[in-house]
Amino acid sequence: MSMGIQRKSRTFHKQGMMKVEILTTPGCANCSVVEKMFNEMKIPYEVIDVTEKPEYLERYPIYTAPGIVINEKLEFTGVPKKQELAEKLEI
Repeated sequence: MSMGIQRKSRTFHKQGMMKVEILTTPGCANCSVVEKMFNEMKIPYEVIDVTEKPEYLERYPIYTAPGIVINEKLEFTGVPKKQELAEKLEI
């Protein structure tokens, strides 16, 4: 029985530790739209300028900014629909 409790707490812990990154470029107008969406949803995020950190482009090859990375997986490029974003974030 204690194993089931540990499994549940690990799952909860992973959800609580969600990592969101917005991959951006200088002058990206759509990036501010995505940032506003996260702010309205009260989801913390980190903005990564891929021109300053090109290693992100090697890991997440985006051709359109913004790129949205959730838990180290590229989930969206461009501006997603709010409902689709909420589903990925499980909120």
